[in-house]
Amino acid sequence: MSPIILSIAVSFAATIICAPMAWCFASLVVRRRFPGRMALDAMLNLPLVLPPLVTGYFLLVVFGGHGMIGRYLDQWLGLRLAFTTAAAVIAAMTVAFPLFYRAVKLSLESMDRRMEDIAATLGATRWDILWSITVPLNWRGLVTGAVTTFARSLGEFGATIIFAANIPGKTQTIPLAVFNYINTPGGDAKALPLIVIATLISAAAMASSYYLAPDREPSR
Repeated sequence: MSPIILSIAVSFAATIICAPMAWCFASLVVRRRFPGRMALDAMLNLPLVLPPLVTGYFLLVVFGGHGMIGRYLDQWLGLRLAFTTAAAVIAAMTVAFPLFYRAVKLSLESMDRRMEDIAATLGATRWDILWSITVPLNWRGLVTGAVTTFARSLGEFGATIIFAANIPGKTQTIPLAVFNYINTPGGDAKALPLIVIATLISAAAMASSYYLAPDREPSR
């Protein structure tokens, strides 16, 4: 049960962290015009096309014990991220973030902003407009992004094994446990239940994403 519980916890944490980041970056790219906007958009989508092992290597270079940022976190705060549960969350979050970002970005791009303009002319504050108009009109994109991000985090392997390693009870998620079992004589029987559970959870997530998709046509 340990890999299952850890996978769900890591995926849930990655999804929660991705949500505000995806919203902020999507709003910035969609609603602002500034030099380098397209470069920023490409960079945010980069983990979607990079091999996960390469993404894990970059995370290790940046946040590892001798990394560009990791060394200062260790020296100043005594915080070591690599090969910890937090590293598994960061790896899952990094790989899955583009899915959340793209879902929110597409939702914001298809939104009719006249409702916000009307509310502004009636004296509504930006905070009121955000929570009473913008978020409700984009809830499908947010839910779709959350579901797909959770599902992708659940299946993350490459970046996790490089940045977080494969430590039972600490960083060993379902994919890593399956990898261990299928490379162990007689381990197929132990791997099968994990494979079935991961498949069922992922299938349920993708089905939910389909029915909550913002561009889904209504049933006739």
